[in-house]
Amino acid sequence: MTAYIIVEAVVHDPEKFSAYAKTVPAIVAEFGGEYLVLGGQQESLEGEWGPSRLVMHRWPSAEQAKAFWYSDAYEAAKPLREGTGSFRVMLVDGLQQTTLE
Repeated sequence: MTAYIIVEAVVHDPEKFSAYAKTVPAIVAEFGGEYLVLGGQQESLEGEWGPSRLVMHRWPSAEQAKAFWYSDAYEAAKPLREGTGSFRVMLVDGLQQTTLE
Protein backbone atom coordinates (compact mmCIF):
# COMPACT_ATOMS: atom_id res chain seq x y z
CA MET A 1 0.00 0.00 0.00
CA THR A 2 1.28 3.47 -0.86
CA ALA A 3 2.48 5.55 2.08
CA TYR A 4 3.34 9.21 2.51
CA ILE A 5 5.80 11.09 4.66
CA ILE A 6 4.43 14.54 5.50
CA VAL A 7 6.74 17.16 6.98
CA GLU A 8 5.74 20.45 8.55
CA ALA A 9 8.83 22.65 8.66
CA VAL A 10 9.50 26.08 10.11
CA VAL A 11 13.00 26.99 8.94
CA HIS A 12 14.77 29.74 10.91
CA ASP A 13 18.19 29.43 9.26
CA PRO A 14 17.70 28.88 5.51
CA GLU A 15 21.40 29.21 4.74
CA LYS A 16 22.39 26.40 7.10
CA PHE A 17 19.32 24.34 6.11
CA SER A 18 20.38 24.42 2.43
CA ALA A 19 23.04 21.73 3.03
CA TYR A 20 20.30 19.36 4.24
CA ALA A 21 17.98 20.36 1.38
CA LYS A 22 20.69 19.60 -1.18
CA THR A 23 21.54 16.20 0.33
CA VAL A 24 18.21 14.53 1.11
CA PRO A 25 16.45 14.39 -2.31
CA ALA A 26 19.04 11.93 -3.64
CA ILE A 27 18.53 9.70 -0.59
CA VAL A 28 14.74 9.83 -1.02
CA ALA A 29 15.13 8.77 -4.67
CA GLU A 30 17.63 6.04 -3.78
CA PHE A 31 15.08 4.46 -1.45
CA GLY A 32 12.20 4.67 -3.94
CA GLY A 33 10.43 7.80 -2.73
CA GLU A 34 9.28 10.75 -4.78
CA TYR A 35 8.47 14.30 -3.78
CA LEU A 36 4.90 15.45 -4.34
CA VAL A 37 5.22 18.77 -2.51
CA LEU A 38 8.51 20.58 -2.02
CA GLY A 39 8.43 24.32 -1.58
CA GLY A 40 6.30 26.35 -3.92
CA GLN A 41 3.48 28.75 -3.23
CA GLN A 42 1.08 28.02 -0.37
CA GLU A 43 -2.28 29.65 0.24
CA SER A 44 -4.47 29.05 3.27
CA LEU A 45 -8.05 28.39 2.21
CA GLU A 46 -9.44 27.83 5.70
CA GLY A 47 -8.16 27.99 9.25
CA GLU A 48 -5.02 29.51 10.63
CA TRP A 49 -1.70 28.35 9.27
CA GLY A 50 1.56 29.64 10.64
CA PRO A 51 4.81 30.22 8.79
CA SER A 52 5.35 26.50 8.21
CA ARG A 53 6.14 24.87 4.89
CA LEU A 54 4.85 21.46 3.91
CA VAL A 55 6.83 18.72 2.23
CA MET A 56 5.30 15.44 1.10
CA HIS A 57 6.88 12.36 -0.40
CA ARG A 58 5.13 9.27 -1.74
CA TRP A 59 6.51 5.79 -1.07
CA PRO A 60 5.54 2.42 -2.54
CA SER A 61 4.99 1.18 1.03
CA ALA A 62 5.38 2.21 4.65
CA GLU A 63 8.21 -0.31 4.91
CA GLN A 64 10.17 1.50 2.18
CA ALA A 65 9.52 4.86 3.83
CA LYS A 66 10.84 3.47 7.12
CA ALA A 67 13.84 1.95 5.34
CA PHE A 68 14.68 5.47 4.13
CA TRP A 69 13.99 7.11 7.51
CA TYR A 70 16.15 4.68 9.47
CA SER A 71 18.87 4.26 6.82
CA ASP A 72 22.50 5.05 7.52
CA ALA A 73 22.42 7.57 4.66
CA TYR A 74 19.53 9.54 6.14
CA GLU A 75 20.85 9.24 9.70
CA ALA A 76 24.06 10.87 8.41
CA ALA A 77 22.08 13.69 6.75
CA LYS A 78 19.75 14.51 9.67
CA PRO A 79 22.39 16.43 11.67
CA LEU A 80 22.59 18.91 8.77
CA ARG A 81 19.17 20.27 9.77
CA GLU A 82 19.91 20.54 13.51
CA GLY A 83 19.46 24.08 14.75
CA THR A 84 17.89 25.25 11.49
CA GLY A 85 14.24 25.22 12.59
CA SER A 86 11.49 23.01 13.94
CA PHE A 87 10.10 19.97 12.15
CA ARG A 88 7.17 17.61 12.59
CA VAL A 89 7.17 14.43 10.51
CA MET A 90 4.39 11.90 10.06
CA LEU A 91 4.11 8.65 8.13
CA VAL A 92 0.59 7.92 6.84
CA ASP A 93 -0.93 5.13 4.77
CA GLY A 94 -2.48 6.02 1.45
CA LEU A 95 -5.80 4.79 0.16
CA GLN A 96 -5.90 1.15 -0.80
CA GLN A 97 -7.04 1.13 -4.41
CA THR A 98 -8.91 -1.79 -5.88
CA THR A 99 -9.66 -2.23 -9.54
CA LEU A 100 -13.32 -2.37 -10.42
CA GLU A 101 -14.27 -5.11 -12.82
